[in-house]
Amino acid sequence: MKIGVFVDVQNIYYTTREALGRPFNYRAFWQELSARGQITVANAYAIKRNDDSQIKFQDALRHIGFTVKLKPFIQRQDGSAKGDWDVGITIDIMEAAHDLDLLVLLSGDGDFAMLLQHIRQKHQLKSEVISVEALTADALIQASNQYTPIRSRWLQNQ
Repeated sequence: MKIGVFVDVQNIYYTTREALGRPFNYRAFWQELSARGQITVANAYAIKRNDDSQIKFQDALRHIGFTVKLKPFIQRQDGSAKGDWDVGITIDIMEAAHDLDLLVLLSGDGDFAMLLQHIRQKHQLKSEVISVEALTADALIQASNQYTPIRSRWLQNQ
């Protein structure tokens, strides 16, 4: 089975920290997912902040096997920030959909619900959403073929 995994890093970081109190363990997740099939695409979408801890984290993701895609952190004059990867993730999934047997999306963002419905109809591609259940849009859960809440074994020990 050919698996594509797409990680909304900011979403996973903030939701696991807020709801579960521990960071996500990408290595444990990768080991479990790779036992289910061949990971042919693995993208992690993050924000570039030129911070030493962020750089180390991104290097660790690369070492595990992820392609890390970075978008610059934009601070607006009004103090708000922008760093949204939704369009980039959508384009990459649409490009990879015809070569996959399973799409695994790590995000709780309901904006992806329409995308999952589209790839199911157009490519007959099965999707699995993995996220923090309490902070995941119902529409996204409903749009996926399988929903898996983040499990404690996928969290780092502190």
